Amino acid sequence: MIDFLHNFPIIYYLFIVIFSILISSLAIPSILHVARFRHLYDDLGHFRKSHDHGIPRLGGVAIFVSFTITSLLFCMTDKSLPINYLLTACIILFAMGLKDDLSGVNSSTKFLIQFIVCAIMVILGNIRITNLYGVFDIYQLSYIFSTALSIFIILLVVNAFNLIDGIDGLAATTGIIANGTFAALFIYIKQYELAAVSLAMVGAIIGFLRFNITPAKIFMGDTGSLLIGLISAVMALKFMEVNNIHNSSSSLIHKIPSLVFAVLIGPVFDTIRVFILRIANGVSPFTADRNHIHHRILRLGFNHLQTTIILTLTNIASIAMVLLFRNYSESVLVLLIILISLIFNWMITFFLRSKERENLAFRNLFV
Repeated sequence: MIDFLHNFPIIYYLFIVIFSILISSLAIPSILHVARFRHLYDDLGHFRKSHDHGIPRLGGVAIFVSFTITSLLFCMTDKSLPINYLLTACIILFAMGLKDDLSGVNSSTKFLIQFIVCAIMVILGNIRITNLYGVFDIYQLSYIFSTALSIFIILLVVNAFNLIDGIDGLAATTGIIANGTFAALFIYIKQYELAAVSLAMVGAIIGFLRFNITPAKIFMGDTGSLLIGLISAVMALKFMEVNNIHNSSSSLIHKIPSLVFAVLIGPVFDTIRVFILRIANGVSPFTADRNHIHHRILRLGFNHLQTTIILTLTNIASIAMVLLFRNYSESVLVLLIILISLIFNWMITFFLRSKERENLAFRNLFV
C-alpha cells in the first residue's frame, strides 16, 4: 500500500475520498430509517431551531463510521500521527456526542470529557505546537506552555465546530474547506500520510453533505461536529509542527500560523465573539442563544444555503489573502485576519440595525 501511495498518489487519494464518500452516503439512508422508526428527531421546540419539522440529528454516526473505517484501511501513518490515540479520542467523543444527541449531556460533563480527549492527544499522543514562528515575537515554546496552548487550541476548535452547526450545510462545508486545505498543504510538503487522514474526513463529510444541504434531511449533531472539530484541530497542529521539524522554506506556505488561523477563522472567531458577549452580559459562555454569525445573517433575510455560501466564501477569501500577502510578517497577517473578521461582523451589525430601523443611515455603524 505504501509503494502504491508513492507511485500513484493521485489515484490513491481519489480512492480514499470516493471510498469514504460511499460509506457515509450509504449509511445515512439506514440511519434515517432507524431515526424515523424510533422517532429520534431534533428538539423542534427549542428556541434556537430554525426548522418547522423534526429532523434526525444522527448524521455524525455516518461521518464517524466512514472516517474510522477509511482511516484504518487506507491511511498509512507513522509515529508523527499515532493513530491509536487519535481513534481513541474519536471514539470517546463519538460516545459522548451520541448520548448528547439522544438524551443530552450537561455542559460541565461535556467540557470534562473534551478536556480528557485533548489531554490524550497532546500528552500521550504528543500532538502539540512547539513554535509560533515569530507571531508577536514568540518562537520556541516550553513544554508546559506548549502543552497548555495545544490543549486550549483543540478545545477551542472542537467547540467552535460544535457551535457553528446551527444551519444546513455550514459545519459540513467548513469542515471540507479546513480538511481539504490541510490535505492540499500536506501533499505540497510531501506529508502524504497526513494528507490521507484529512482526505478520509473530507470524503466522510461530502457523503453526509448531500443529505444536509437545504432542505436538510438529517443533521450531523454533536457526534459529527465534535469529530470534525477534533480532526481539524489535530491537522492544524500537525501542519504547524511538521513545518517546524522540517524547516520548510517554501515561499508558498512559509506563513504557517497565519495560514492555519485563516483556515479556521470562521468558527474560531464566531466562538470567541459569542463567548465574550455572553461573559460581558453576565451569563455563562456555554449558554445557548441566537447570536451566532449565521443567525445574524439569517435575520438579514438570507436563507440557509445563501448564508452558508457567504460564510464559505469569506473563509476561502481569508486563506487566499494569506497566500497573496505572504511577504508580510506573521504578526501583521494574524492581525489583518482579525481586522477583516471584525469589519465583516461590524457590517452585519450595520445592516441589521438598518433593517430594524428601516433606515440606511451612517449612524447605524456606531449605535
